[in-house]
Amino acid sequence: MYGNTKPFLSITFAHLLSGLFAFIYVGSIYAFKNARLRFSKRKVNLPEGQARLKFQNERWRDDPDVIKARLLAVTSATLICCLIVFVVMKNLNRDDEFHNLTTDAWLHLGFTWSNALPLLITPLLFFGPLYVQFLEKTLPFQKNWSFEDDVLFRFFSIVGLRNYFVAPITEEIVFRACVLTVYHLADASRTKMIFLSPLVFGAAHIHHAFETYHRYGRTATAAKRALISTTIQFTYTSIFGFYCCYLFLRSGSLLPPITAHMFCNIMGIPQPTYEISLMPHRKLSISAAYLFGIIGFVFMLKPWSYTDGSLYWQRN
Repeated sequence: MYGNTKPFLSITFAHLLSGLFAFIYVGSIYAFKNARLRFSKRKVNLPEGQARLKFQNERWRDDPDVIKARLLAVTSATLICCLIVFVVMKNLNRDDEFHNLTTDAWLHLGFTWSNALPLLITPLLFFGPLYVQFLEKTLPFQKNWSFEDDVLFRFFSIVGLRNYFVAPITEEIVFRACVLTVYHLADASRTKMIFLSPLVFGAAHIHHAFETYHRYGRTATAAKRALISTTIQFTYTSIFGFYCCYLFLRSGSLLPPITAHMFCNIMGIPQPTYEISLMPHRKLSISAAYLFGIIGFVFMLKPWSYTDGSLYWQRN
């Protein structure tokens, strides 16, 4: 559909659209009244590192009614972002038939299947934590695993639906599919798409500083904690974004980054030192499992991530 003469969008316009997507996504949770948080203006001096208890009439992010409103907000925002991509592509190709345009937009957004190998890269990286769960007998169908607690309650509670389904799916559609589509239309290099676009994803998490500041007492110490935690979160969400962008571009599908996002949310941040402290007699095997996962990830990332026919990673 597209020629190879010149970019259809300028890089500046792609930047603006990328920022617009982030604004729509994050702004949606403030545009919906029931999705907004509400905190007391009272200052509370607390021991460093300790969060305060919730005051009456406050609205926190884990309140069920807040979660429900935010799920509706970000779902609506995601649909709007996809519509914007469609409109942009329509304006670039006014003579194209609706069916062809829809199919092409679908392909650009990565709404296609992926082969199995890209889906195995993230679990390989987490081989160490998975091995620890095996030792603890908490993997599915082991002795200390419970279908009621580890599946029904964890995944299908309102918090679970947010953490493991709606958030990963909507964030990957907006910050991977929509953002990378406009950069692709601007003929941005793969390097820019991988290492530049995730900064928008990281910046979209900065608003959490507001919540941290209030939950830790609205003091100078609380402000310092909010600044540090937000900086850390910006860093690791950006790094994670680099990885998900690479998966998306190599596979041409949203499925690998979405499943990676879900899996990382499920596993959490690895804690090898803590795990070894609980099982010192397993120190060698746990260390070996972590090392195996890291080395395997490094060596298999490139060959496993590629899918033939990827729109974004054409081989010569």
